[in-house]
Amino acid sequence: MIRRHLISLAALSTCALLAPATMAQGKDIKIAHIYSKTGPLEAYGKQTQTGLMMGLSYATGGTMEVAGRKIVVIEKDDQGKPDLGKNLLAAAYGDDKVDLAVGPTASPVALAMLPVAEEYKKILLVEPAVADSITGEKWNKYIFRTGRNSSQDAIANAVAVDKEGVSIVTMAQDSAFGRDGVKAFKDSVKKAKLVHEEYLPPATTDFTAGAQRMIDKLKALPGRKIIFIIWAGGNPFKIADMDLKRYGIEIATGGNILPAMVAYKQFPGMEGAAYYYFGMPKNPVNDAMVSMHYTQFKTPPDFFTAGGFSSAMALVTALKKTNGDTNTNKLISTMEGMSFDTPKGKMTFRKEDHQAMQSMYHFKIKVDPAFAWGVPELIREIKPEEMNVPIRNKR
Repeated sequence: MIRRHLISLAALSTCALLAPATMAQGKDIKIAHIYSKTGPLEAYGKQTQTGLMMGLSYATGGTMEVAGRKIVVIEKDDQGKPDLGKNLLAAAYGDDKVDLAVGPTASPVALAMLPVAEEYKKILLVEPAVADSITGEKWNKYIFRTGRNSSQDAIANAVAVDKEGVSIVTMAQDSAFGRDGVKAFKDSVKKAKLVHEEYLPPATTDFTAGAQRMIDKLKALPGRKIIFIIWAGGNPFKIADMDLKRYGIEIATGGNILPAMVAYKQFPGMEGAAYYYFGMPKNPVNDAMVSMHYTQFKTPPDFFTAGGFSSAMALVTALKKTNGDTNTNKLISTMEGMSFDTPKGKMTFRKEDHQAMQSMYHFKIKVDPAFAWGVPELIREIKPEEMNVPIRNKR
């Protein structure tokens, strides 16, 4: 009798042990997406959100489930403000009990959020904030990034403009994004000569004084002269109104969102490197995203739509590998070194700093009357293995 009673107790305790695990399997997978729903980078944030939701749907075959667990996305608007982003992430981890978070849009917000991920020991998948320091000196092991970093931008753009006899002035926003971008660009340029760095407030609308300083630095120099622009939001291409051609000065820049590339029509033949343009990658994931976007919005997907979609592909790939287990340490060990398909082709999270290694696209601008923007024609895909992207953390 006693023996039977002990067996019953053992069976009950086994059930008790199994119950939380079973319940956990059935619980929703909660993801916070913290981004600039409003604020200076609102256009970027909205594209990321569209891409994230499309990507989650595509990666789960339209079910929004992994291993029987429903994926729920909680949206939060950081307005581009670092303190707000930091508080929203703490609330997401602490109050909403999310399993992980995606975002933010702006680099200063991301830098404020990194310590929160470490404090709560939860993953923050950074998309699309670009500053090198996010996966560099400010990094911690809970940070992964599907977005490209400043070094990837810089190395790819150096391919386009780094030639003997070229003098370059950089024009960038006085922010983590701008300064990290210029630092990475300087590190990447080996043949051309950098003669001046111009930093302007991020919200600048009158570029006259800055443009005049750059013209003065370049106008008397021999050879090819380039102003290389690293900018997010606004219209820095207004500097072209100052008749740069009179001094033989060209403008060069990386890819951008389609509305910003309307200004590129003024610069046929301009070369640069893009993170994404819907007509460049040739793969099934990009075909699916372009088709989904045209169906839903009657327009092509944009720069940051691809980023949001890529972040979704990374998350679902990892969750499928863990069979829906959202344990942070299990996810980290799964994601380190993990490859996953995206609209840009295959990406891989580098083990050392969790930066997604990815292709970039060397382009030349063509003017096509069928498009409102300057069309970036692909010169060639710059593969991840061609780019010696520095590891900048202290791991």
